[in-house]
Amino acid sequence: MTPKYFILDFDSTFTKVEALEELAEIALDGSPLREQIVAQIAELTSLGMEGKISFRESLRKRIALLNANRSHLERLVASLKLKVSDSIKRNRIFFDTYADNILIISSGFKEFIVPVVSEYGIKPENVYANEFIFDEKGNIIGFRDDIPLAHDDGKVTQLAALNLKGEVYVIGDGYTDYQMRKAGLANSFYAFTENVVRESVTSVADHITPSLDEFLYVNKLPMAISYPKSRINVLILENIHSEATRIFKEEGYNVEIISSALDEDELCEKIRDVSILCIRSKTNVTRRVLQHANRLMAIGAFCIGTNQIDLEACLDRGVAVFNAPYSNTRSVVELAIGEIILLMRNLPDKIAAMHAGKWDKSAANSYEVRGKKLGIIGYGNIGSQLSVVAEALGMDVYFYDIVDKLAIGKAQKCRTMREVLNIADVISLHVDGRKENRHLIGAAEFAQMKDGVIFLNLARGEVVDIDALVEALKSGKVRGAALDVFPQEPKNNKEEFISPLRGMKNVILTPHIGGSTIEAQYNIAQFVPNKIIEYINTGNTFMSVNFPNIQLPVLANAHRLIHIHKNVYGILAQINNVLAKHQINIVGQYLKTNEKIGYVITDIDKAYNKDVIRDLKAIENTIKFRVLY
Repeated sequence: MTPKYFILDFDSTFTKVEALEELAEIALDGSPLREQIVAQIAELTSLGMEGKISFRESLRKRIALLNANRSHLERLVASLKLKVSDSIKRNRIFFDTYADNILIISSGFKEFIVPVVSEYGIKPENVYANEFIFDEKGNIIGFRDDIPLAHDDGKVTQLAALNLKGEVYVIGDGYTDYQMRKAGLANSFYAFTENVVRESVTSVADHITPSLDEFLYVNKLPMAISYPKSRINVLILENIHSEATRIFKEEGYNVEIISSALDEDELCEKIRDVSILCIRSKTNVTRRVLQHANRLMAIGAFCIGTNQIDLEACLDRGVAVFNAPYSNTRSVVELAIGEIILLMRNLPDKIAAMHAGKWDKSAANSYEVRGKKLGIIGYGNIGSQLSVVAEALGMDVYFYDIVDKLAIGKAQKCRTMREVLNIADVISLHVDGRKENRHLIGAAEFAQMKDGVIFLNLARGEVVDIDALVEALKSGKVRGAALDVFPQEPKNNKEEFISPLRGMKNVILTPHIGGSTIEAQYNIAQFVPNKIIEYINTGNTFMSVNFPNIQLPVLANAHRLIHIHKNVYGILAQINNVLAKHQINIVGQYLKTNEKIGYVITDIDKAYNKDVIRDLKAIENTIKFRVLY
């Protein structure tokens, strides 16, 4: 069998950083010229890596700028050990398997490279790099001239001298790495872009590898995870906070961003090859859309509601859905409280009159909220927190929910919605978007309310009959209203908002911004991606909207198999029969079902016949199967 050799660069490949720049940061600590000199060294590194100046010139000038001492190297090594590239760290199995055939050929220096790479089983004799020259005080004053890597084309000279007999793969981020392939000394050059992307290098590479995972996957080599993270495509729509993008990219995923919502036809086209879809409330994920989603694993709803997603169709396709049930609660509550105060004081009309130049100083139709009765329809996360804040302002709170909920504070639970409508001075809706809630409030319900009631809908647009609300406002039955959600909303900020509520007195209209505070959007952009990443990395479905909820322990030295199937009898037995047939030991197994699907997690010993994967996928009623790690 032909042996394989793997040549790795060190700076910006094995580690995330350039070591000489790190050394300069340490050596010049406290110097007023530190920032300036480090920037000069970084520029010289780039020029050398891109082939714009000779390597020897770049190295000579960088060493002259360093002003470093042997005593700084210990701190440098400690720092570099913490900055090993993520995909290098997680793939120790590759380094263990090919310890004899992995070589470091670097323009860096052995003094700091050997202590870092040796922790990954790379032998000191397999490290080819430069060496410093020190004066009697330990100051770095130069580098050895008798080492090939100290010269132009040093990597080519060094690899040629090794005369390796077999297949040679070079992985690096610099032009000097590519030169080994150009000289005909390597079978392939992989431009490593996990830490830095150099166009002059990627343009000439045989392959671009965003991580070591990709290289191992393409070449069918031992790896820690079953699928390169760079091949997980994330589509982010609707101006979701940039924190979500940062988290997904930091995880190594490939991210595409579109600022607006997409209609069904647009999404059908765009969702092909998407692994993770991130939306807010304006994008509808229909069964037809899901039929075009050939690789979709998860959907993130960066909001509370999920009625814009066909959850049943997601189950049929084995797609897990996650939302943010708590992250924007406070923001919605604060908006509701502010609007209640504004409407009780008749301030929308007062403000409009002032802008029109009309001075109307009067207490008519202006009331305090203290002592007023607030009726809350829907006592979930938002409704219950609104109850607490309103009570702190001196309001008496009454609520109704179809689910039996424990009253918080002095809030009083009502047996029927009608009871709340009859008694409340202010009514605020906080229900979900299920079909049964369409036109929950219509002409009959407005008729049951007190004359001069204040009405708020910060829940879902479809729950209120807008025409009935307009009539109630015109008649004076409703003295003031605030709406943040509407049956039809513009797809983006350029479309006109059209509604019969426009221009009506003492009415506050806001563009679905109840949860749109910086704090809420940041919290949502952290919560949802982390839930999705946890699902992809571990199989955990805790807090999924549609999947059976399972929390799993982290497992070492095993493979985790995920099997999603229709909830019919006998599937678990068939899974275990397949494993028994292949003489595979089960380390742990977890099953949970709902009315539609079964979700089985099986942890097995690392050594197994690959045919088992084929047989598990072939089990009848299987929806989706994947090997996690």
